[in-house]
Amino acid sequence: MNDALIIFVRNPVLGKVKTRLAATMGDEKALGVYQLLLAHTKSLTEKIAAKKFVFYADFINHNDLWNGYNKELQQGNDLGERMENAFETVIALGFKNVCIIGSDCYELSTTIIADAFKSLDVFATSIGPATDGGYYLLGMQAPMKNIFHHINWSTEKVFTQTKKLIEQQHYSLHLLPALNDLDEEEDINFIF
Repeated sequence: MNDALIIFVRNPVLGKVKTRLAATMGDEKALGVYQLLLAHTKSLTEKIAAKKFVFYADFINHNDLWNGYNKELQQGNDLGERMENAFETVIALGFKNVCIIGSDCYELSTTIIADAFKSLDVFATSIGPATDGGYYLLGMQAPMKNIFHHINWSTEKVFTQTKKLIEQQHYSLHLLPALNDLDEEEDINFIF
């Protein structure tokens, strides 16, 4: 198997997840929404023909819904370092095509993830822009250190800055459809 899927998750702890949602809905409802997103992400990734790795933000939970997936801990000072380290860890195991997703995109589908992997047979990178200016999926054939540095993480500039870094290094790029991340209360109305 040449393909590996990295799933970045936060540990579902009250007061620690979906903080922008919690600001308007409260911690308990935000945690409930996040648990639904985790279950949705697990459901759609189960069908992907790739080795699956869950990278936890704070601690590895050995008895949760991700049983059967490889479990790792995110390492690094910011999101860019953590993603770069995750890619390096998985690529060092011998995987050729590696994609990373989070657990905030309810619109993400098995078909889109499969398209990202298929595109990596032709393109060096594949990226799925989020409508908030970030991205919901990033795929690559080999480690690309420079695409995780000098990014204003958690801003509307993430996708644009990442795309620019990919293009500056002359990597070929496959664009996936733009999708909504679920971060604000109005995003929930889109789903429910």
